[in-house]
Amino acid sequence: MPTTRCPAAPTYPADPTPPIPETLAYSLTLPAALASAALARATTREVLRAHGLTDMLDPALQAAGELTAVASQFTESSNYYLTLRYRFSTLRLIAYDSHPRHTSPHLATACDTRRRAALRVLACVCRACDGTWGFGEAREPGGGTRMWATLPRASAAAYGAP
Repeated sequence: MPTTRCPAAPTYPADPTPPIPETLAYSLTLPAALASAALARATTREVLRAHGLTDMLDPALQAAGELTAVASQFTESSNYYLTLRYRFSTLRLIAYDSHPRHTSPHLATACDTRRRAALRVLACVCRACDGTWGFGEAREPGGGTRMWATLPRASAAAYGAP
C-alpha cells in the first residue's frame, strides 16, 4: 500500500524579536468559575513581565481580577473571554461575558446597578490611574456584555505611590 505524504506546509519563520510593549496582544478563553480570576491574574503577570511592563503590575492585576471575577458571575455560558492589548502607552483589558442586555428598562437598570456595584474596586483603580472603565453591549456576533478598563502606563506606574 503506497504511503501518502501531506503536502509541505508553508514555512513562516518565527519572529526572533523579543516581546516589547507594543506587541502585547493576547486573548484568553476562561471557564466560568471563580478560580479563573486567579488564572487571569497569573497570565496577566507573565504577559506584562515578558513585554517589559512590570511597572504596571499592581493596577493591571487588580483590573484583570475584577473584570474576570465579575464576568464569571454574570456569564450565562460555560466560559468568557479576556483580552489584553497595549497601544498608545495604554493597557486595555476587556472581558466579554454572555449576559445579554435586558429589553425591559427596569431590569436593565437593576442589572446595570448590580454590575456597577460589582466593579466598584475597578472604578477606584482606574480613577487612581487616570484610566477609564465601563461596560455595555458587546458588538461581537455572540452578543452579551463587554466590560473594559484602560490604564495609561505613566499613571499606572505611579499607582499606590505616596
